[in-house]
Amino acid sequence: MVSIDGTATDVPPSGGLADALADARAAWDRAIGGTAGGACVGHVLFADDAPEGATAVLHVARAGTLLLAAPGGRMEPGQNSPPTALDVTLHGAGPAGDRLPDPLAPPLEDVRVPAASARAFRVRKGDYIQIIDVAGRQCSDFLAFDAAALAEGEEFGLDATATRTVMGLAMPLPGLHAKFLDARLRPLVEVVQDTVGRHDAFLMACAPRYYEDAGYPGHANCTDNFNAALAGHGIAPRAAWPAINFFYNTNVAPCGTITMDEPWSRPGDYVLLRALTDLVCAASSCADDIDPANGWQPTDIHVRIYDGHHAFARGIAHRMTPDAPPVFSRETGFHTRTQALTARFVEYRGFWLPSSFDGYGPVAEYWACRERACVMDLSALRKFEIVGPDAEALMQYAVTRDMRKLAVGQVVYTAMCYPHGGMLDDGTVFRMGPQAFRWVCGDDFCGQWLRDLARARGLAATVRSSTDQLHNLAVQGPKSREILSGLIWTPPHQTALADLKWFRFTIGRIGDAQGIPVLVSRTGYTGELGYEIWCHPDHAPAVWDAVWAAGQPHGLAPIGLDALDWLRIEAGLVFAQYEFCSETDPFEAGIGFTVPAAKDEAYVGQDILRQRREAPRRRLVGLDVAGNETVGHGDPVYVGRARVGVVTSATRSPILKRTIALAQLDAGIATVGQAVEIGKLDGQQKRIAAQVAPFPAYDPQKTRVRS
Repeated sequence: MVSIDGTATDVPPSGGLADALADARAAWDRAIGGTAGGACVGHVLFADDAPEGATAVLHVARAGTLLLAAPGGRMEPGQNSPPTALDVTLHGAGPAGDRLPDPLAPPLEDVRVPAASARAFRVRKGDYIQIIDVAGRQCSDFLAFDAAALAEGEEFGLDATATRTVMGLAMPLPGLHAKFLDARLRPLVEVVQDTVGRHDAFLMACAPRYYEDAGYPGHANCTDNFNAALAGHGIAPRAAWPAINFFYNTNVAPCGTITMDEPWSRPGDYVLLRALTDLVCAASSCADDIDPANGWQPTDIHVRIYDGHHAFARGIAHRMTPDAPPVFSRETGFHTRTQALTARFVEYRGFWLPSSFDGYGPVAEYWACRERACVMDLSALRKFEIVGPDAEALMQYAVTRDMRKLAVGQVVYTAMCYPHGGMLDDGTVFRMGPQAFRWVCGDDFCGQWLRDLARARGLAATVRSSTDQLHNLAVQGPKSREILSGLIWTPPHQTALADLKWFRFTIGRIGDAQGIPVLVSRTGYTGELGYEIWCHPDHAPAVWDAVWAAGQPHGLAPIGLDALDWLRIEAGLVFAQYEFCSETDPFEAGIGFTVPAAKDEAYVGQDILRQRREAPRRRLVGLDVAGNETVGHGDPVYVGRARVGVVTSATRSPILKRTIALAQLDAGIATVGQAVEIGKLDGQQKRIAAQVAPFPAYDPQKTRVRS
């Protein structure tokens, strides 16, 4: 039973609320392995017109099950009113740091590992192991041994060196490179979910010698704790255990020194593993309290074992801000179709996207885009609906381009900057109506930034995320118009696809007037003629099927992120954390054209950007690279002994038949024809000759994209 502070209306559960209650209750029953029981009482906490930031406080009077729902229907691509999420904060009667997260399913076994101790347990092949940091900032060494080999008198446990070599990562993560191997190169466990993503696979578990050398003889340590816990399993004791250390925060400095600091983990963070064979495992709560390794205070670790019949989605957790709840990697609406064509998925900004496709590969995918047409899933882009009387004023202030010149039905590419002139993100603005805009970008934080700007300036504008209501498919290449012209139906008051100009959009349907609602924009990220189709995720499989069927007679191929990177570098298109970051202004990022000199209304970063226009520090340039040596992001650029810049992106261009790069150089030498060298090894011992060149390297006049 709960009591509610604030306005709430008692209602019998019905319609969307009833459905949400039924779904939530069924999910809870599955989680607890039983039935909650009892009658449901419904309350509407917020009216339809509740302002952003409205709150309700609920006091728990006695134990029970509380279900919160935010029901909402589909938002069509031409609309701007997506259902939004609720933020829920729980304040318990006990210590906040000792509350475990809800079980992912009914556990087979719970193993508590008290602070500064270790526990051993057996796990069957296929079962799951969830290692939970109970209070946060607590490391847990983890050991696992092949149980069948132990029965034969042989010890084969997790081997960090073999794992890092084969996986190509310091620590495996959910996805293609998720497995931990033993010295025989046989996988023992794989990572399924990880809410932290930062761990250690370099070092030993702490041992008596570490504390003795620090002046703490007799200190509790993970090695002695492991020796005691594993003694009954036929595993010989060791002077120091090589372990996989979850939640331990180590780093290798450029000079080679290994450093450490407090863990990144928070209360309830966890790693979920799956046993790939029968195992004997051990987990510790690290005993270190003499340095920051455990935040100076060892606390408990908790382990849950789940039956292998459960299916847990793979994912890495992301937090938009430090205090935001973690959100796991998710699949796009097109995933069922792309998954049928490839198993090569990578985690990109919280979504699983294909890197390349079986039977094609990056080279074939690239040429399909340049010569015919390709289709790709770009649903990881973030979308925000900005509406209200002051929507135009908000966007005019938030981005560098002049929004008052943007017509309904038009799209513009622009930068969004911080007050110091550094870039928060780049993206496109769609003018959906006189007082309605759609901002499409890469960074989830842009939505919060826009809300904060609106609040600080007292603007009557609402910013809602529509990322989960709009997924988008890009159809790019010289035959893209031919493919889509017969597929997209538009009503008489909308522009026909065949007549759609560059950076314009139209609203229509797939097939005919009764088809799937879509918005189609003439935009893309390849440097070719192309379009993006925006639809609700529920409709995504059908949209893919329609595009795929229409494209097959024209040689349409799927394309992944690998080939897309080649295409965008050739086209001189910038990428976050490569060509720009918060320390890079639009001029340095090569998109100075997004900062009009004539915009006379104030916008974020205006004064600094005016100064930078007149006195730029660096410029983005193209490089023609001599020979066939591989160069890449982060390689330093030199003139003589002096370092003058850095390579931001590079590729071996299939169509140009040479290596090209984008680089940020000191403005004093960023002139076409300037000879430079790209440094390898330490930057001095090996040099690759290059020359500053115009960019884009491919189709510099953009005649193809404008065709």
